[in-house]
Amino acid sequence: MKEILFIRHGSTAGNLEKRYIGKTDEALCTLGIRQIEALKDENFKVDHLFVSPMLRTRQTADILFPQQSVTTVEAFRETDFGIFEGKTADELSASTDYQKWLDSFCLDPIPQGESVSVFKERCCSAFEQIIPSIPEDSRSAFVVHGGVIMAILERFAEPKRDFYDYHIANGAYIRCSLSADNKLQIL
Repeated sequence: MKEILFIRHGSTAGNLEKRYIGKTDEALCTLGIRQIEALKDENFKVDHLFVSPMLRTRQTADILFPQQSVTTVEAFRETDFGIFEGKTADELSASTDYQKWLDSFCLDPIPQGESVSVFKERCCSAFEQIIPSIPEDSRSAFVVHGGVIMAILERFAEPKRDFYDYHIANGAYIRCSLSADNKLQIL
């Protein structure tokens, strides 16, 4: 059995302020560091470690797996929020572009950013390419962003659930098994 850990990075200042933080390369804040330090009690041991290139995920991985070699996966970056980047919903409330995006259930492309479908495809394609390199009877960790976890689980987890059903908090994790037919089962 292949065991997979999906670990969401700890909180950043932007997360605490409920800002759209995608391509902004924020560091973990004090709370985020404490969240990840608390996860060390889980005593994770992994054979392979895959990490988004963003500072917040690299810091999370460094705290949890200080001696582990890392494979950085560019495609595991968070969504590019375009003109919404760094702003809160309140700050965007008067924006017609923001209202149009919300009216599309956040499915339309974000102006000067990316669409959820492009984002999901980017993340899932990268995961699909990594799967064959993971040996049987091993444990791998993916230290990434909430949206990346949601996209991968929506596509690969059984039974099927909606994208937003897989939301997890900063500094949280989901443990899965990966079957030979590339299906994830949450443990």
